[in-house]
Amino acid sequence: MPKRSAGLMMYRQLTNELEVFLVHPGGPIWARKDKGAWTIPKGEYGPDENPLAAARREFEEETGFVATGEFADLGTVQQKSGKVVTVWAFEGDCDPLQLTSNTCQIEWPPRSGHQLEIPEIDRGRWFSIEEARKYIREEQQPLLDKLVPAIRVQ
Repeated sequence: MPKRSAGLMMYRQLTNELEVFLVHPGGPIWARKDKGAWTIPKGEYGPDENPLAAARREFEEETGFVATGEFADLGTVQQKSGKVVTVWAFEGDCDPLQLTSNTCQIEWPPRSGHQLEIPEIDRGRWFSIEEARKYIREEQQPLLDKLVPAIRVQ
């Protein structure tokens, strides 16, 4: 059975332009990667955990922002690793400069035995839908297509 993750795509509409909030993974592996590296806040959840509750928890852990409001189901996408990610969209706003992420341990350099503590997310940014297509992970691009029909754009 593939691993499962749940995530949230926060969106806002400013002056007739829809924007989505994406985050950039932290650590040395992602440090020099930009286009195609950004993602929605997401994380794995256990068999007894509600996926939407897990998505909300992960969003707060990875950004420091609380996700509230109505959540529109965007379905699932499959990562290249095989992991299946279930995603919801919600309307919100935040200042990316206020992002605070939890940390995790990685072995760096690989196979060195040395542990390095890194933020899971090193920054966040608002993107127009067109711009997001260039920066979001390829497997998550279909979420951008599902967003507009799933929400009521004003």
